[in-house]
Amino acid sequence: MATPSHAALRKVTLNAARSKAFPDGSIRHGYDFVAPLTADGHIDLEAWKQHRGECFAHRFWGDEPAMRGLLIHHAGGRGGSTWAFEWKGGTKDEQEEEGFRFGDHPFKVGEYVSVREEDGELLTFRVVSVGQP
Repeated sequence: MATPSHAALRKVTLNAARSKAFPDGSIRHGYDFVAPLTADGHIDLEAWKQHRGECFAHRFWGDEPAMRGLLIHHAGGRGGSTWAFEWKGGTKDEQEEEGFRFGDHPFKVGEYVSVREEDGELLTFRVVSVGQP
């Protein structure tokens, strides 16, 4: 089990990858969030438990108002556990968006991850930066 000294809080920025909706990808659509990452780029659950109040999330989506919230963790669910973005002030349907297998993916520049939007659609994002919060 990792201790907090083995994981550092990092700010991760995700931009929309190429898709039908974004044929060239989009730097105007994505997320950034703060999470404790291990040296190999994985989210450290034990460190997150100690720093959950610092794990902020931000959704930027073109001309839509930005949404702010937290990176949260649910035990159980698909694949044994689920990481999600919990939004503050969103409508009831927009309160949470699930990271698809975030626990399995390394958050390193150039990697791809997916987020399940509030309507259930799975969108792909590219990790464009990992740095200081």
